[in-house]
Amino acid sequence: MQEEMWRRIGALLLLLLFIPVNAHTDSDDVSALNGMYGTLSSNSQLNSWTSNNGDPCGQSWRGVSCSGSAVTEIRLSGLGLNGYLEGYMLEKMKSLEFLDVSNNNIGANKELPYAYPPKLKHLDLSGNGYTGSPPWAINKMPDIEYLNIKKNKLSGGLGDMFQNLNHLSTIDLSGNSLSGELPHSFGKLSKLKTLYLQNNKFTGTINVLSNLPLENLNIANNKFTGWIPSHLKHIKNLQTHGNSWNRGPAPPSPPGDHNSLSQSTAGKSKSGISGGGVAGIIITLLAVGSAVAFFLIRRKKKRSQKLGDQARAPLNSYQINESKSTPIYTEPESTILTLQPPAPLIVKPPPPVVEKGYKQPPKKIKKILANSTMYSVADLQVATNSFNADENLIGEGSLGRVYRAEFSNGKVVAVKKINSSVLSNPTSGDFAEVVSNVSRLNHQNVNKLVGYCTEHDQHLLVYEFHGNGSLYDFLYMSDEFSRPLTWNTRVKIVLGSAQALEYLHETCSPHIIHKNFKSANILLDAELNPHISDCGLSNLVTNVEDEALDQYMGSGYCAPEVTMSGKYTLKSDVFSFGVVMLELLTGRMPFDSSRVRSEQSLVRWATPRLHDIDALDKMVDPGLKGLYPAKSLSRFADVIALCVQNEPEFRPPMSDIVQALVRLVQRAKMSKKMGGGSVVDEEADAWHGDADMDMNDIML
Repeated sequence: MQEEMWRRIGALLLLLLFIPVNAHTDSDDVSALNGMYGTLSSNSQLNSWTSNNGDPCGQSWRGVSCSGSAVTEIRLSGLGLNGYLEGYMLEKMKSLEFLDVSNNNIGANKELPYAYPPKLKHLDLSGNGYTGSPPWAINKMPDIEYLNIKKNKLSGGLGDMFQNLNHLSTIDLSGNSLSGELPHSFGKLSKLKTLYLQNNKFTGTINVLSNLPLENLNIANNKFTGWIPSHLKHIKNLQTHGNSWNRGPAPPSPPGDHNSLSQSTAGKSKSGISGGGVAGIIITLLAVGSAVAFFLIRRKKKRSQKLGDQARAPLNSYQINESKSTPIYTEPESTILTLQPPAPLIVKPPPPVVEKGYKQPPKKIKKILANSTMYSVADLQVATNSFNADENLIGEGSLGRVYRAEFSNGKVVAVKKINSSVLSNPTSGDFAEVVSNVSRLNHQNVNKLVGYCTEHDQHLLVYEFHGNGSLYDFLYMSDEFSRPLTWNTRVKIVLGSAQALEYLHETCSPHIIHKNFKSANILLDAELNPHISDCGLSNLVTNVEDEALDQYMGSGYCAPEVTMSGKYTLKSDVFSFGVVMLELLTGRMPFDSSRVRSEQSLVRWATPRLHDIDALDKMVDPGLKGLYPAKSLSRFADVIALCVQNEPEFRPPMSDIVQALVRLVQRAKMSKKMGGGSVVDEEADAWHGDADMDMNDIML
């Protein structure tokens, strides 16, 4: 009996070993976590993760929790992670409800991700050094209950983006540099229990909070004014010090104000003002108003007698934009307008009355920008659908985000919204000087600046729009319907880019060092001609060297001398240009942490192979499918080798590089004309492509 029992137990155990366990993780979650592992550059703490496939749920990846095959939680707080998070990766995770990457270094000098998991309930990005402003994508998370982005470097105002967040109970924005007034949509947060706004630069009143069911409120050390609503004074945990509160009793709220302070503030018991006292105040105000009105009417009549009908005062002196057909919009971060009394009748148009806190640019700046097209914030808001990140965001970088803008006449442009936090001095003429200098750049391969906007403390640049995106997109983000770049097109892109840098380095006066040359800043038009973006913008950045080092360290584009000293020269641009040539040759990223350590740095891996014919042939981008001329490939590699030398003095100037590339094209064209030999024919045939390169087209 006992033997039979043990036999049955053994059979049962054997059966259990072979029962299939469904631990296969959802493919979108796997793809997102693979990508996240690749962008988190300091990933020694994530040794259980992989950059390619894997089973996060079945293999118990660190910090990852699942429900069935879906990833529902990611907890990576305080692991010393570097790198960044991509919005499109987060957006893939359709079941993720809990994301905590707080107290790392994954946002240093970067904006917050522009997209998030749609079902997220708990989001903690605190203590990561993020810059910019809170993204509008927060409004796309209707289930969010907990939002914590404290202790970053956020600036600017809060957009009106909280109206759909009916489950939000905790918000912590403390320890940033956020400014402006609290958005009206705060008043819609019917379940908000905890709100921490301390140690920011918020202004205006807090009336919008008066009817919320708050239990914990900390608004200390801001620039709030007005009165503290009576309802809020009874909150158990309340911190209000460090603001400029008004003293004395609060006045009654205006009729119809849904965020009234409290009816009791106008009564005897709270304010000490009787009904008769209120009536007396009202009568006094009416009398003063009547006297002012009488004075203004009388003054207007006198002026009218002198000037006749030569001019008329504007009906709405508080309007910013007097467009007849376009409604007046204000930027989400803008402060509330202050109405002014009617302007006196004058011959010249009166200066526009602008938002509180906005300063008119001095005459010097106006003179500098006289030859540039100025757009209004209202026009750009309409054209970008209020800077809608979901529909109009086309890129983001260290200076800010770029949006696609389409005007009513069908014109399409690209609008770069500069982060105020990166400007060396937003109130000075630095921005105007840069706009003036950049608007003078005139080269077929330099992206053209067509306008600007400096209204209401906003700094926006308007560029030509190129619908094919960047070279980076073409190389690394193409889908199955995209055609790979042919050899002919790659050489055309390299030559046009080289001519643009030659123009900046040797034609412009003073010379311009780009300092941010990379494939993401090479835009391609409909014919795949290159247009270099961000030319001349490095002077906008505070502490250029520090910003650039933060951005370039580990990216693969940074020249060795910049890493050592933080100083840029024309020759550091040449090094970055050589890295872009390597990208086009190999189809590899400048730095790829998903590869084995010896192949992560493209320059370090490729340099010893550039003069080895066999090795060179093996490192060519597989997307070319062998369709390239062998001799031209070798000459192409020679130019790269010159550009990426460690010693800057040995790198050639851009004019020499242009000439070398022109000779490369000319020899290939000559080979094609000669025909005859099989090798020559093979090489000439490789010069095929979507657009035939004509020297008249690519030469200046």
